[in-house]
Parts: sequence; C-alpha cells; structure tokens
Amino acid sequence: MASVSNMDDDDATVDGINVTPLVDVLMVVLVMFILTATAQISGIQVNLPKASSSVSLSQPKTKAISINEAGQVFLDAYPVTLPELEDRLRTEKALNPDFPVIVRGDAIVQYQKVVEVLDLMRRLELSQVGLVTGKAN
Repeated sequence: MASVSNMDDDDATVDGINVTPLVDVLMVVLVMFILTATAQISGIQVNLPKASSSVSLSQPKTKAISINEAGQVFLDAYPVTLPELEDRLRTEKALNPDFPVIVRGDAIVQYQKVVEVLDLMRRLELSQVGLVTGKAN
C-alpha cells in the first residue's frame, strides 16, 4: 500500500510578501508629513541672518525664543526677561523633558544677547536646541 504523507500546518509555507510592516511605516511617514506641514512657529517678526542651507525645525510643541533688533527676548510671542525665560523653560522641562527649542535672533542683534540665551539653555540641560536662519539667495 502506498503511504500518503500529511503536511503539518507548521511546515506550510506562505508564498507572497507581507505588506503589513510597509503599510505601518508609510502611515507613520504620512502622519509625520501632515504634522510638520501644518506646524507653525509662533513668535515675532525678526530679520533672520542668511545661511546656505536651512532645515525646518518646526514641531508642534516647539518653543521659539526670539531676539529682536533691540535685544529684547520673546518666548513664543511674549516678551520675557532672562530670569522669566529660565523659569518658564524649567516649568516646560518638568512637564516635557525632551521638548525642542529654537532660537531666532535678528541679524543685527548683539551676539552677546544670543550667547546669554544659549548659555541659559545649556544650564537647563536642554538638548534639542536649534538656531533659525533664512535661506541665502
């Protein structure tokens, strides 16, 4: 008598490509694109210095520190002193330790004022800090 071999379900192979991981990755990329395309950085109008290339740093929870031509410091759109800025950044860090911060300094602002703001962020141990520039022509 001829014996008939039964294939176990464990040994069965599935032919084809599993596209579920690809769809997951594409959905994440789509969500990130939508969030970054619609994110706006609030703040005051400053004349940004020019750089050969600029990277978009806008994220939904990004804090924008602006320094106008007179050297006045703004957190988002609100004027603050350096001690007030430190208090507000400490509070934000307590709520969200990895929040990104961008510094927008006017092209004619005194370099010392920008250094003071950057030094304050170094003391607070903020790791996601970016400097905003305009695109050079």
